[in-house]
Amino acid sequence: MSDREADFREFVGARMESLRGLAYLTCGDWQVAEDAVLSALAKLYAKWNRVDNPDAYARTAVVRAAIDETRRPWWRREQSRSHAMPDAPVPDDATRAVDERLRMRKALGSLPARQRAVLALRFLEGLSVQQTAEALKCPEGTVKVYTARGLDALRRILGTEWEAVHETTV
Repeated sequence: MSDREADFREFVGARMESLRGLAYLTCGDWQVAEDAVLSALAKLYAKWNRVDNPDAYARTAVVRAAIDETRRPWWRREQSRSHAMPDAPVPDDATRAVDERLRMRKALGSLPARQRAVLALRFLEGLSVQQTAEALKCPEGTVKVYTARGLDALRRILGTEWEAVHETTV
């Protein structure tokens, strides 16, 4: 095995789960996320010796692949039901943390793909506004607007759900 291959394998081993999570938060489907990551890594491997910042390249490629997949017409896209959410969480269930995670996924799934991508890069990956703008190849102002709008939408969605859940338990 060459040094190039060993370096690439080490990179993939260290970043695979993070990239998969980023892709999932961008598109909302685990199978599409897996495809996006594998596609991005294949492109990265072909350019491995020429890429200055493989982390940034991989993040950008994963987000773009996941967004592109959601833009495909519905008749060309395979439909996966693995991300279907229950109508309402069970009140007073011992798995409250799981319910919260499901609620967050559902709320994120209701956002446009670019807003999800910005929120995932900013808060999951911990990138700055400037780094997020570079990853998505857009102005910093767009990142700020998408962040603000995405967080406002999440607050509205999750606030409404929280009130509905607690009204039924009172």
